[in-house]
Amino acid sequence: MKKIELIDLAAQYRAYKDEFDAAIGAVCSRASFIMGSEVAELERALTAHCGAAHCVTCANGTDALVLALRALGIGPGDEVITSTFSFIATAEAIATLGATPVFVDIEPDTCLIDATLIEEKITKRTRAIIPVSLYGQCPDMAAVNAISKEHGLVVIEDAAQSFGARTGNGKSCALTRVATTSFFPAKPLGCYGDGGAVFTGDAAIAEKLSSLRLHGQSERYYHRDIGMNSRLDTLQAAVLLVKLRHFDDEIAIRQEVARHYDELLTGLPLTRPTVRAGRLSVWAQYAVRVKDRDTVAQKLKEAGVATAVHYPLPLHLQEVFAPLGYRPGSLPVAEEAARTVLSLPMSAFVTPGQQKQIADALRGTL
Repeated sequence: MKKIELIDLAAQYRAYKDEFDAAIGAVCSRASFIMGSEVAELERALTAHCGAAHCVTCANGTDALVLALRALGIGPGDEVITSTFSFIATAEAIATLGATPVFVDIEPDTCLIDATLIEEKITKRTRAIIPVSLYGQCPDMAAVNAISKEHGLVVIEDAAQSFGARTGNGKSCALTRVATTSFFPAKPLGCYGDGGAVFTGDAAIAEKLSSLRLHGQSERYYHRDIGMNSRLDTLQAAVLLVKLRHFDDEIAIRQEVARHYDELLTGLPLTRPTVRAGRLSVWAQYAVRVKDRDTVAQKLKEAGVATAVHYPLPLHLQEVFAPLGYRPGSLPVAEEAARTVLSLPMSAFVTPGQQKQIADALRGTL
């Protein structure tokens, strides 16, 4: 029995092989590996797709968060409010700059930050809010933006999993003053290595970001800031330009895959993922909730079905953040989600037959 991969990147490569090979070959033939023309072309294409005014690409999604925070001047003594249910990069970027992450619990149905709990976390040291667009869906950005406006805070959307998603107010990466995304290979729009980008509607912030990612340069060999070496490789930009041409079609297919999962899993003793009305998810993951999750995952593995857990331990309970004083029970909704979430194979290349095999394996397990 052939294993069903969590994300079948090999199938995607085969589908666009000629385009990938030509794009990569063009970069290699010119030997323009650092800041080649494809990088600027990609930045223009990404802004056109999401509606943001400016895009500055960088080496990875974590750097994107660090660059965004640095461009806003956030550092020691500052507090940044964010979701506890996210990959560690969200809080790691805050802590790397000497600021303090302040964690908020999540909505039980979406696993997104609960905007109704944000205001009680605001102090005189709060500078920003980083809502995480998890599993391909944006949180209640209208509520988050309203809170930030009332309290004079800046919002940075962590859109590592949601480039291409929509809400009633626009597209992910163009909903806030600053937004970041990741092009890690497993993302809905992923490259063949690491990559990231920062989006903003503010030209001054975009200029600052461009300088920071290139060692703080104002022009070649002249430096006005202590910056970073965080450039997106030209080869990765070339790969992303190919994928971006097919991205809208893949998003549409992901909707069909998610709907088919919904149909196949109806009636099983699990909780299917929720997408709120007025939102379009890009389905970075199809994360169900099941009791005795680890046993279920092991049985699916034995049946040839790859799964993943996003995420097994909320950030407020991670050892690295123990000095912040959170304890088990501090943010109970996220803690329960961490015990029960299980991501099933999801991509534009999951076939209906594979989905039936997955559903049958679940039915025989639960």
